[in-house]
Amino acid sequence: MKKEREIELMRASCRLVAEALALAESLIRPGLRTEVLDREVARFLRGRGARAAFKNYKGFPAHICVSVNDEVVHGIPGRSCLHEGDIVGVDIGVELAGYYGDACKTFAVGEISADKQRLLAATRQALYAGIAQARVGNRLSDISHAIQTTVEGQGFSVVRALVGHGIGRYLHEPPPVPNFGAPNRGPRLRPGMALAIEPMVNMGSYEVTTLNDGWTVVTKDGLPSAHFEHTVVITEGEPLILTEDLTV
Repeated sequence: MKKEREIELMRASCRLVAEALALAESLIRPGLRTEVLDREVARFLRGRGARAAFKNYKGFPAHICVSVNDEVVHGIPGRSCLHEGDIVGVDIGVELAGYYGDACKTFAVGEISADKQRLLAATRQALYAGIAQARVGNRLSDISHAIQTTVEGQGFSVVRALVGHGIGRYLHEPPPVPNFGAPNRGPRLRPGMALAIEPMVNMGSYEVTTLNDGWTVVTKDGLPSAHFEHTVVITEGEPLILTEDLTV
């Protein structure tokens, strides 16, 4: 459980996550090299006295994850360019004063197909359906079940090999937060629990595989995937979304 002082420290790191995602969104356009997103977010965080949490985490070579089209998560930014009609997930973790924030959004590059629009909308809707269950007295799997039913009700599939997580003084803390499962299972949710809730949703099958770089997770069938994530704290009342962009 996080104390109020710890939540305030997390709030500061999470605010930078939201600002960094807004910066990334402002840069995304056809023809942009994904390494530009990495460089500019890293520069922004350094300027704010913060650290990009993913850099060198278990050997990850970049500051942020940039996952395009069939890349589910952990895409490594580089010299490849974004193209009109792509979707791109930007996942950013920030450490500031010893506390972490983590969030992801999937963006459209120019005009995207109707199917991709539906995928993005369903994944974002699933995130907020899960967050709505992040309340005192519910069980952890109530979050998971809400995400799964929202996704599958719209004809998409939830990735099962990857999960959300607790967060705070470490980037990844217990408990794991699956995006599927029956309701009313797992630990009771209590005030002060901090969770990174992050549905990863595929247009086709939920099956995934990892590329030879050891990081990039892609869909097995080559169809697109979307990823949305917020850092959330359980309170006595409404869930507190620390990485919400309050400018919109």
